Amino acid sequence: MVAQRVFLAFAVSTAFLASAAQAAIVRVSAADFIAGSGVITFSEFAGGTENPVYTPGDYGGGVGSPNVSFAGLFNGQSLSATPGVDCPGAAATACVVGTPTGPLSLNFASPATFITGDGANPTSPVLSGSPTFNGPIAVLFDTDQVGVGFDGGFFNAAGSTGITAFDRNGNLIGTVSNLGLGIEFLGLVTSDGAPLIAGVFLDLVGSEPAGFAIDNLRFGTRGQVVIPGIPEPGSWAMLIAGFGLTGAVLRRRRMPLVAA
Repeated sequence: MVAQRVFLAFAVSTAFLASAAQAAIVRVSAADFIAGSGVITFSEFAGGTENPVYTPGDYGGGVGSPNVSFAGLFNGQSLSATPGVDCPGAAATACVVGTPTGPLSLNFASPATFITGDGANPTSPVLSGSPTFNGPIAVLFDTDQVGVGFDGGFFNAAGSTGITAFDRNGNLIGTVSNLGLGIEFLGLVTSDGAPLIAGVFLDLVGSEPAGFAIDNLRFGTRGQVVIPGIPEPGSWAMLIAGFGLTGAVLRRRRMPLVAA
């Protein structure tokens, strides 16, 4: 009976981990970025600054924190020539097509991003693409991250805007779109906690009447971001200890009786 329970527990945990690993990314909230994670509020530099570049010292990052750079597009991407087909209802200035080339890099010939005020955002200033609130935004990290997210908006249509993550070779990892209206946190982490995110991209995937910008960019590696479905190190230790205790009980039950 004990052996059956152990096998069942192992099978359930294995199936759970396997199902989690099938998803490239998992949606997370701002609260999942915990102590040690980085945050850029865009109040660090003056309004009007184009394509800002942040070192750890600019945003208070610790040892090992990344440099973070911005532009309108990654190399390999371009604005759509047929936005009505590629992004029905979306502004032509924020409908992007193409796949980033590797290694992932910013296209500084693309429409610039810039820091600006936003009366619809309570934590203004924000980072906008060009033209204001209607241009794409690409974010590049010089070291791979486990999770990235930011406050996006102000949204006037659900499912209009997406944050897409790419690895260092320009491969797509996954996309998270806004679910509601107003200011919404768009965050994602790799499902297995692997540091794979070299950059993220924000653009329109549908009609967005009011445009968009980003604020309070958050990012982190393992231990700085909570990964749904993956136990913390302490939980793993308890799980392993539990398996060890159960194994010891099994061994004792299997020992032959010795006559007195």
